[in-house]
Amino acid sequence: MSMEWIRKNYRVPAKRGGRVEYTGGKTPEQGVIVGARDGRLRIRLDGMEYTHPLPFHPTYELRYLDAAAPSSREGRD
Repeated sequence: MSMEWIRKNYRVPAKRGGRVEYTGGKTPEQGVIVGARDGRLRIRLDGMEYTHPLPFHPTYELRYLDAAAPSSREGRD
């Protein structure tokens, strides 16, 4: 499942190179999206000793840091 599939089905602004914050641990951790596989985002967390990206569900405890601010027209349907 591609990044486009994740954006469409989970309605998130995920994109390769996008910055995110994982808030599900003891302290929030930031990282960068490096890809997608099997409906999960592959994220390389900052400051980790390993270089392999970890899989994260697109909506579980993730905050998209460089997402565009919602326009004033959204939510008026």
